[in-house]
Amino acid sequence: MVKWHLRSKRTLTGSRLRRLRKKKKFEKGSEFLETRIGKRKVKVKKSKGGGFKLKLLSVEKINVADPETKKVKRVKIVSVEKNPANPHFVRRNILTKGAIVKTEIGLAKVTSKPGQDGIVNAVLMKAEK
Repeated sequence: MVKWHLRSKRTLTGSRLRRLRKKKKFEKGSEFLETRIGKRKVKVKKSKGGGFKLKLLSVEKINVADPETKKVKRVKIVSVEKNPANPHFVRRNILTKGAIVKTEIGLAKVTSKPGQDGIVNAVLMKAEK
């Protein structure tokens, strides 16, 4: 479902507001594309100002930054362990920002927006003893 980012229909006191103008194309949002684990697939979408966004449909590798060694490794994603955006995303292996994923080198937290950036970056989490 596409969302429209318009002003409220009512004032602070509760009275209804009149429409000032028609809906504009730049106020229209976009559909949520679920980034899954699998062979890399990207969809290119035009954005305002002549730029573009890379909508990541599926990905199998992730850039993981290790805060202790200050190095970045490109490793394979095993599965999604936890996702604060929606608990059902864990079962379906859907990646969003803030999701905790299981990789070959340990658990990592996703710091990028895969549906808008076209890449998945993460920070390695410390192993609990």
